[in-house]
Amino acid sequence: MALDINKPLNSLGFPKSPAETRVVVAMSGGVDSSVVAAHLAAEGYDVVGVTLQLYDHGAALAKKGACCAGVDIHDARRVAEEMGFPHYVLDYENIFRDAVIDEFADSYLAGATPVPCIRCNERVKFKDLLETARDLEADCMATGHYIQRKMGVQGPELHSATDSARDQSYFLFSTTPEQLEFLRFPLGHLPSKQATRELAAQYGLQVADKPDSQDICFVPNGNYASVIEKLRPGAAEPGEIVHADGRILGTHEGVIHYTIGQRRGLGIGGLEEPLYVVRLDVDTRRVIVGPKDMLSTRTVPLREINWLGDAPLTSQAEWHISVKVRSTRPPREAVLRPISATEATVELLTPEEGVSPGQACVFYETTGTRVLGGGWIWRGATV
Repeated sequence: MALDINKPLNSLGFPKSPAETRVVVAMSGGVDSSVVAAHLAAEGYDVVGVTLQLYDHGAALAKKGACCAGVDIHDARRVAEEMGFPHYVLDYENIFRDAVIDEFADSYLAGATPVPCIRCNERVKFKDLLETARDLEADCMATGHYIQRKMGVQGPELHSATDSARDQSYFLFSTTPEQLEFLRFPLGHLPSKQATRELAAQYGLQVADKPDSQDICFVPNGNYASVIEKLRPGAAEPGEIVHADGRILGTHEGVIHYTIGQRRGLGIGGLEEPLYVVRLDVDTRRVIVGPKDMLSTRTVPLREINWLGDAPLTSQAEWHISVKVRSTRPPREAVLRPISATEATVELLTPEEGVSPGQACVFYETTGTRVLGGGWIWRGATV
C-alpha cells in the first residue's frame, strides 16, 4: 500500500494511522520494554512482541536479576496477553553464543575488559532480530532503551537520553544509519525511570515494580571468572603478581580474576603504598601492579569505528568532541584524529584512569546531545 505523504505523521513518524503501522517490540520482560509495548498497543498500533531466548532455558529459570532469564520470558508473554497483541519467543541461543559469549570469553583470556551488551545490540538485537522484524513486514522495531532518535538535516540522528542517569548511548554507539532508519526508542525523552514505572502502573502491568537487571544476562552475580572457567576449562592458571619496578609481590590463581584499575582483592596487603592493576600480561600469566598515577591515560587507540557524523570521518584531520571511555563516566573533552574510516586515536584533554583494551570509546558533540559514534579500544592506551 502506497504511503500518503500528505497525511500527518503518527507518533512513530509514518504518514498513516497507528492501526496501519506494524511495530515489532523487542521485549526482555522488564518494565522498560513492557511499557513500550503496552503504550504502543494502547495507541492503536499493530504491535508484535518478540522475546529472545539467548541461552539455556533450564539454567535461566534459576537465574534472577538478568535480562534474559526464563521468568522474564514469562513476564513478557503475560504483558502481551494483558494488552492483547501476539508474542513470540525466538531461540537465538546458538547465534548469541557465537556472536557474543565466545568473544567475551576470548577477550577476557587475552587480558581485555569486554562489554558484551554492546556486541549483543550490534550483532543480535539490531542485526538478526531486526531482520526478523522486516520478515514480519514491520514498519519499524521499537526497544526499551533510554536513548533518543531525532530527525536531522541528513536523516535520523542518535542522541543521548533526557535522563542522564538512565542514558544508554554508550551501549548503542555501533548502531548504523541504516538500522537507525528502522529503529524507534519511545522512552528516551522521559525525565526519569520513575516516569516509566508510573506508565506501567497506568497500564496495569504486573511488572511495574519489577527490579532493574544489574548483571550481564549470562554472568550470575557478576562473577565473570566462574563463567570463563566453565567456557574455557583450564583458563585460571596461576601466576605471579609483579610490581611495575620488577619486584615479585605474590601469586594469583588466574589472570581472569583481575581487571585494569582493580585495587581490592589483590592479596598483597602489608605494603605502604596502595597498588592497582595497571597491566595484564597474559603470555607470562603476570598481573602487573603499580601506583595510581600509572593508570592515567591520555592517548587512546581505536578501531572498528562506527561514525555517525554528517561529514565523513576522514574529511577532517581533527575532530573536537567529547568522549566516554566507561559507561558510568561523564563525557570528557577530547581530540579525535582519524587514521582511516574505521581507525583513529583519541587524545583526552584530561587524562582518564583505568582505560582498558576491550572497552568502548563513544563520541559526543561537545555541545548538545548528539552521539557521533564510537570505536573499540584495542591495545594499551598511553599516558
